[in-house]
Amino acid sequence: MKPLAELTDDVAAGIRGVFVDIDDTLTSDGFLTAGAYTSLEHLHACGILVAPITGRPAGWCDHIARMWPVDAVVGENGAFFFRYDHETRRMHRHYQLDDKARAENRRRLEAIKTEILSQVPGAAVSADQRYREADLAIDFCEDVPPLPDEQVQRIVSLFEKAGARAKISSIHVNGWFGDYDKLSMTRTMMRECFGVDLDGSREHYAFVGDSPNDGPMFGYFPLSVGVANIERFRSRLKAMPAYVTESPGGAGFSETAVRLLRARP
Repeated sequence: MKPLAELTDDVAAGIRGVFVDIDDTLTSDGFLTAGAYTSLEHLHACGILVAPITGRPAGWCDHIARMWPVDAVVGENGAFFFRYDHETRRMHRHYQLDDKARAENRRRLEAIKTEILSQVPGAAVSADQRYREADLAIDFCEDVPPLPDEQVQRIVSLFEKAGARAKISSIHVNGWFGDYDKLSMTRTMMRECFGVDLDGSREHYAFVGDSPNDGPMFGYFPLSVGVANIERFRSRLKAMPAYVTESPGGAGFSETAVRLLRARP
C-alpha cells in the first residue's frame, strides 16, 4: 500500500465516482462525524457520484438512500441496492434474490444462528438484525466485548459448514445464501441506474474501505484506498488497497475526499 499522498493529480482528477464502506471507514468509533458527512456533501455537490457500499441492513439503507447526500446505496454485502428518485419521490429497490428465496434463506439462517450462539460464547446477534432482509449478522465487537480472532474465524467456519457465504467486517460476521458480494451488486447498480459498465471504466471510480469484506472491491478498482485502521486486518485481507490514508475512519475518508477534490479543475 502506498501513502495516499503519492496519488497523482492526473489520476485523482479523472475520478467520476466514489464508493465507500460505512463502519470504521465513514464512521469513527461508531460515530458519523460532521467532517465525514461534510466530505460526502462536498463530493456530491461537485458532481462526483457517491454510493455507500455496506454490510448494514435494508432498514438503514432506506434511510441512507433518502436522506444522505448520496446517489444510491448497496446494502447487506451486496444483497440489494436502493436508489431514491427525489424528483418522483420513489424508491427503486433491486434485490439479488426474489421474495420467496429470501424468505427460505432466512429460515435456514435461523438454524445457523442457533448453532453459532451455542458454540461461540460471547457472540451475539447484531442489534440491527431486525432491519435485515437477506443475511444474518453476528456481532463480535460492536455491542459485545471483542472476541479473539480464533472465535471470529469459528463463526465464519460455522456459516461455511452450513453452505452459507461469510464475510468479516470490522464489527460483524455476515452470513448469507447466494452468489453475490459487494462488488457484484455495485456493478449491477452502476449498469442499471447510471448506464455505466464498470469493467470498461473502473479506473474512473474509487473505493474506500477498511476490512476483509471489502476485499473484492480492493482487488477490482485500481484506485482503492484503505483508511489507516485497515492495518488491524492486514493478515485477513486477500486483496490489499492500492493506497492507505494517514488517518483512521472518517478522518481517513475526509482525507481521501480532499485529495480528489483538490485535483479537480
